[in-house]
Amino acid sequence: MKNISTFLGCLLLFFGPLRQAWAQVDLVVSVQNAARQAVVGLPVHLDNAGIGFSTEQTTDAQGKVRFRGLSTAGSYAVSTTVTDQYQAVREANLTLRANSSPSVTLVLPQVSTQALAGVVVRAPNATTINTQNAEVASQLSARELREIPIEARDITRALYRLPNVTQATGFFAEAPNVSINGANGLYTNYLIDGLDNNENFLGGQRFAIPVGFAQNVSVLTNNFSTEFGNSANGIVNVTTKSGSNNLTAEAFYLTRPGPGIDGKTAFPQRDLSGNQVQNGFQRQQFGFAVGGALVKDKTFFYLDAEQTFDRKDNALTSPELGVAATVRGHNRFTYLSGKLDQRWTDRFRSSLRANVGYVSIERQGGGLDGGVAFPSSGNYQDRNSVNIASQNVYVGRNFTSETDLQYATFRWNYARADNPSSPDVTVNDPNGQPIAVLGNPGYLFDSHQKTWQAQQKFTLVKGRNTFKGGLGLISTAHQLYGGGNPNGSYGVQLTQGQLDALRARNLGPGLSITDIPASVQVNSYNVELRPAAFGTTQNLYNIYVEDLVAVTDRLNVTLGVRYDYDNLSKGGAAHGDRNNIGPRANFNYRLTERSSLRGGYGVFYDKILYTVYSDALQQNTTSADYKTQLRELVRVGALPPGTDVDRITFDGNLTASLGKAGNVPYLQGPSAASLQGQRATVPSTERRILNPNGYQNPYSLQSTLGYQYQVSEKTLFYVDAMYNRSSDLFRLRNVNAVSEYAQTDPNNVVVRTAAQADATRPVPIQADGSAIIGGQRVAGVAQNVVETESAGRSRYVAASFNLQKTAGDDKYGYRLVYTLSNLKNDTEDVNFRAADANNYGPEFANSINDRTHVINAIGSYYPTKALRFTLAALLQSGQPVNRVTGAYLVPGTTNVYTNDLNGDGSSFSTAYLGNADRYPGESRNSDRLPWSKTFDVAAQYTLHLGEGTSRVELTADVFNVLNTQNLSGYSNNATQSNQIQVGPAGSGIMQRNASAPRQFQFGLRYAL
Repeated sequence: MKNISTFLGCLLLFFGPLRQAWAQVDLVVSVQNAARQAVVGLPVHLDNAGIGFSTEQTTDAQGKVRFRGLSTAGSYAVSTTVTDQYQAVREANLTLRANSSPSVTLVLPQVSTQALAGVVVRAPNATTINTQNAEVASQLSARELREIPIEARDITRALYRLPNVTQATGFFAEAPNVSINGANGLYTNYLIDGLDNNENFLGGQRFAIPVGFAQNVSVLTNNFSTEFGNSANGIVNVTTKSGSNNLTAEAFYLTRPGPGIDGKTAFPQRDLSGNQVQNGFQRQQFGFAVGGALVKDKTFFYLDAEQTFDRKDNALTSPELGVAATVRGHNRFTYLSGKLDQRWTDRFRSSLRANVGYVSIERQGGGLDGGVAFPSSGNYQDRNSVNIASQNVYVGRNFTSETDLQYATFRWNYARADNPSSPDVTVNDPNGQPIAVLGNPGYLFDSHQKTWQAQQKFTLVKGRNTFKGGLGLISTAHQLYGGGNPNGSYGVQLTQGQLDALRARNLGPGLSITDIPASVQVNSYNVELRPAAFGTTQNLYNIYVEDLVAVTDRLNVTLGVRYDYDNLSKGGAAHGDRNNIGPRANFNYRLTERSSLRGGYGVFYDKILYTVYSDALQQNTTSADYKTQLRELVRVGALPPGTDVDRITFDGNLTASLGKAGNVPYLQGPSAASLQGQRATVPSTERRILNPNGYQNPYSLQSTLGYQYQVSEKTLFYVDAMYNRSSDLFRLRNVNAVSEYAQTDPNNVVVRTAAQADATRPVPIQADGSAIIGGQRVAGVAQNVVETESAGRSRYVAASFNLQKTAGDDKYGYRLVYTLSNLKNDTEDVNFRAADANNYGPEFANSINDRTHVINAIGSYYPTKALRFTLAALLQSGQPVNRVTGAYLVPGTTNVYTNDLNGDGSSFSTAYLGNADRYPGESRNSDRLPWSKTFDVAAQYTLHLGEGTSRVELTADVFNVLNTQNLSGYSNNATQSNQIQVGPAGSGIMQRNASAPRQFQFGLRYAL
């Protein structure tokens, strides 16, 4: 299958016409009498009028029936019939989520002289507690997603309303904004109807499902089934909407008017992609959805289309050129989804789902508070995605089979240039200060992914045992175009006369590279030597088996094991990590008809983020000098004996550089082909290698214990305690690192110079960047030789307390969550490195995403059927602060200062990945920001049109209604946050950022 047409052809040949996707769901119904004893041999009926489904089973010796392979479309009703002993009971409006096994308990009243036989009543004791397994999970229904104030219908903005989920601090603007159990958001596994939806280069969603296509979103945080893998963090599984016999439709318009009515702040805000915006920001959204039946009871469809436009202004300011202008930019988010559900027979169902996303984020030039990037250097970040999925379920007499196939693509073009064939030029004034940036963005990052997924699942019911098993493959072909500008990068300096003449032309924002005089002095010229794509294919294999044993009518025990293999684990070794065996065990014991105790233990493995492998390719080289250095590192013991140098190197990107002495004429620099000789001899500050030992897949040992209590028909309380211990986490190791140079006394700081530090490396580095190896000068070496290692660890301890009440026909409903937790680790990210050499011992500390206390409260009040008010409160204790060093005098100088205390050259105070030298005597994350307190409100008024279901809804959302300036607890990029501060703990906070001020969002929705 080399292209999408071939793949789709195979789908059609194998599955036939119009076969579509269904996610397998089993519903377990327990029937008891008033004495809480199992009722045996009683027919239980299940029907779903929306899709014309009806079936019946008889309770077994434990008073249970299991309805297998159900569709998530429509809503179900479960009921019994009248007998001589019992009245009939009916529980309706049951909606299901993908890949789940919900349970319902029906308690049958006895027939008496006061009650007529044959009367159907709604079960007053129907329970929503989980009586099947120990899965720690929470979910939001479509109704809750409509009622919670959510910015721009972005479903991820609702997830941190759930227990054990917080807003994440990432390490780049577009990093996923959701952290589960405090872990790095890159490792969360995103699914749609149980199928892969991950951007497989770095992580996060491939297709960002909007609220309009989501029937339910569930987050599995701990102790989930062996069916789920590729994450030791957690699972976000979205159940999509389906059509039914009843025609449904909606059309909406949503607007955020912007700064004109929002609260005021001096700090920039973020758009939906995570990038900063400030002046003139406005958002307009509109879309529609429609669902219904093409053939009643047989063929159903659902379509959803949503469009978002952002408007944003930057300031272009270059006083030397007489330019002060506003540069307007736009973002575009287009999401299209469609689904066909087909019921072939009473036993065989299928579905076909397609998602298409086009995202374009403009960098129009200028800056938030002024900048010298002119519009000619404008570019766009594109994140375009396609999912095409086929899921097929067959329900036999005692077994269920599910066959799934999916093809997906993702293109992440980080800088699609307005001028792709142009060089880039940085123009300096006579004093050497930049006054204009023109032309190409100056770099490439264009990632292409094609992903194929196939999985086969089986469920077999045999007496008290429910066996589940399956196997799967996710194969992603990666291609990356990366590196510097293949058209050349110029640094030029104008004379005063040239500057005066250029200013007199009054070109304004239209200034381009051809307006710079050809006689300008060129101070530097760089060009990418390898403007080519490279990559590999990542294959994730899995197989699992699981047995849920109904030991008694009260006790369920689940035993399972899962095996995963990731071919990227081979790295630079002879073979990959083959021992990823993950046993899992849990129990669920029903204490009473209203309460249960659950607990479990399991081993959960992560996949390898492709960026680990890609970085080792892109920042690598096969030059003879570099290989000579690597062999020397093997000889001195910095690399393992027997390392195959050819296996750990790759011909990656490299930029050739010519300074002023190169005498390069402006816009006539030499080509990459003519400079290939530099590839072998140019020294580098840092290069990468593939780990000669390969990579171990990170894993987590997870233990849970929980209690659930059904307070009433509509109110549920539960508490879960969790302990996660993770190992083999990714981090960076410099195999040519300087020696350790700890600073513990702030009153006695002695800076080690770069020359002193370079002399302590396993392969010492000379002042000109070369090395002496075997008595010979070797020019093309790297000061730092870096590999990714699997050696990090973390520990997470938490207790989560939850109380929730569904509104039903009442005037109010609520969800209250309190989580007490602590997360410690010695690595935060794949690019995390120790502050001092490779000494990771002192790095074990509170994580960047540790919160300690999180209080989440959502309440809705319905004074009339037409009016609804919702309050959503989020209170979080402060995030950790990394205290870094200030500037100290460099020995031997009188006025040269540095914050690089150990002389390794990698310290800068704006980084959070461990690079910055810490304030002497301070440990990592030794301080805290203040609490974050945010209150959002929403109001909705519904105007019903006629006697049917059509209605018009007017909505108003106010985020941060109290206009609180929060310095902590919000989604942000760590390098721009308040979590990096100079000085000792308690010495104050320099405010670099703050969460959004009060913001307004208004909506109009027509629904049928």
